[in-house]
Amino acid sequence: MITSLLIANRGEIACRIIRTARAMGIRTIAVFSDADAQALHVREADEAVHIGPSPTRESYLVGEKILAAAKATGAEAIHPGYGFLSENAEFAQAVIDAGLVWVGPNPSSITAMGLKDAAKTLMAEAGVPVTPGYMGANQEPDLLRQEADKVGYPVLIKAVAGGGGKGMRLVESADAFADALASCKREAAASFGNDHVLIEKYIASPRHIEVQVFGDRHGNVVHLFERDCSLQRRHQKVIEEAPAPGMDLATREALCAAAVRAAKAVDYVGAGTIEFIADGSGALSADRIWFMEMNTRLQVEHPVTEAITGVDLVEWQLRVASGEPLPLAQHDLSIDGWAMEARLYAEDPAKGFLPSIGRLELLQFGESEGAKETGRIDTGVTQGAEVSPFYDPMIAKIIAWGDDRDEARERLGAMLEDTAVWPVRTNASFLVKALQHPDFAAGKVDTGLIGRDGEALAQPPVPSADTLRAGASSLVPAGIAPGLRLNAPPRRTAWFLLEGEKIELEIDDGSDEPASSVLVTEQGQAWLLAPWRRDGAHGAADSSGAIVAPMPGKVIAVEVKQGETVTKGQKLLTLEAMKMEHTLTAPFDGTVRALAATPGQQVQVDALLVQIEETD
Repeated sequence: MITSLLIANRGEIACRIIRTARAMGIRTIAVFSDADAQALHVREADEAVHIGPSPTRESYLVGEKILAAAKATGAEAIHPGYGFLSENAEFAQAVIDAGLVWVGPNPSSITAMGLKDAAKTLMAEAGVPVTPGYMGANQEPDLLRQEADKVGYPVLIKAVAGGGGKGMRLVESADAFADALASCKREAAASFGNDHVLIEKYIASPRHIEVQVFGDRHGNVVHLFERDCSLQRRHQKVIEEAPAPGMDLATREALCAAAVRAAKAVDYVGAGTIEFIADGSGALSADRIWFMEMNTRLQVEHPVTEAITGVDLVEWQLRVASGEPLPLAQHDLSIDGWAMEARLYAEDPAKGFLPSIGRLELLQFGESEGAKETGRIDTGVTQGAEVSPFYDPMIAKIIAWGDDRDEARERLGAMLEDTAVWPVRTNASFLVKALQHPDFAAGKVDTGLIGRDGEALAQPPVPSADTLRAGASSLVPAGIAPGLRLNAPPRRTAWFLLEGEKIELEIDDGSDEPASSVLVTEQGQAWLLAPWRRDGAHGAADSSGAIVAPMPGKVIAVEVKQGETVTKGQKLLTLEAMKMEHTLTAPFDGTVRALAATPGQQVQVDALLVQIEETD
């Protein structure tokens, strides 16, 4: 068995690996960048090594630094987690060449499945059904356009080296193809260093269903059933569950058998996921489910599989990497109950899901009702930590288990409603509304649900009158002209500021030692409530037409010129930040009176980019 392990990752996955390794008696070594010097995974590991500046390309993506850290600490093995170097075949081979144990598949398997076009060809040869499309090497824009025309719109343009929803564009018509292709290639080159794409037929009512597979070095491959990850926003998973709603036994057996064939076709070792796209316009059936890609690593959503099978997948990874056979055979594995996972992000749904960075002054997770084993929180941060602009803004994964789907869904909703974060904004309320959506509640989910109803789901919640009154009563001292009511405590009305908006509340008398402000929490969100002051020192919402950078980033495109007339909602510029492209638009009809942004410019948060003067 491995005795010492370096985790070549950060955040919640590093903490999660450390948890299992510690239980197995394995010494753990963390690596960290400047931004992560005080991070939770650094504090939890037995040892930690600094590997460079905050940007990932200068730290977590530099294989030589990871190997040097392993050598300096005497690590026996390296676990890559997910993301970063986890699917980098060259790094995997370098680990092996250095005489270390690579906790992952053979480099040849990573290579075989690393490019979507080659992987689909291989899967077709192995008898695994694949979606129709173009997977050729010719990347001339005119030819790609012709191939898209042959497939028929809508189509997906997908980076062959892509993942996590990046380097992917939905194209509804031929007229939109050229712009979508250029944007997709640009994002693919920036994210993966490879701008090659493939064309794939877009399924009108798609469901994203994936199968967890596991292989060892003794020729054994098993599946641990399926997960449904259909609830997505812009091709990124929002809520995952296991098993998949509406999956009958015959379809499950056919799907999982295809996944095992796919894994065996590349002599797969370790944890992997075979992703399929299913036609969700009717009942699930094996003849309407097609292979999309394989992720040659542990998945973000692996906890839901652990919850329904009782298996610790990280423990299996470490045992298999140590040369042991799989702990269980296929006939030993079964499904127990239902599990759901929600990804809690530091982002503001009301502002187009822009990442929200800053210090977590308040971080409070809700607990599942009943036994503790029905709820789980995987996180890499604690109260007081900073949400950095350098990395993915996920705060935690919140997982709930139940005897059936409704119980798991209700428990997850309750955990999210009791979650409170301040002043960083989160998507907790958005997740609660998604869980309560009638179609999701009924198990009728396809990947377009949030696209259709996302505007309503993203509306910010409003704190109830009872919650506001309770908070306000602690802000104002007693004895100031209260109103009297028979058989009731003294009450009065007073003015307050809720997130900068002036509101009037009827409240009970407060304490004699009032606070200057108070946080009120409800529905997974926190609000700052303060007494209103006549001097207006609290300020007001800016309606001047100043377009400022919502976070540090790089201007990659400017769509307007100074003096140009614009309309409300018109695209002004594109900012690249937090590994994503963000479009900034005009808040109203007007004229560009000042333009302070240029392509390639690095900008800081709140930097003025464009000034719009409203049309009279």
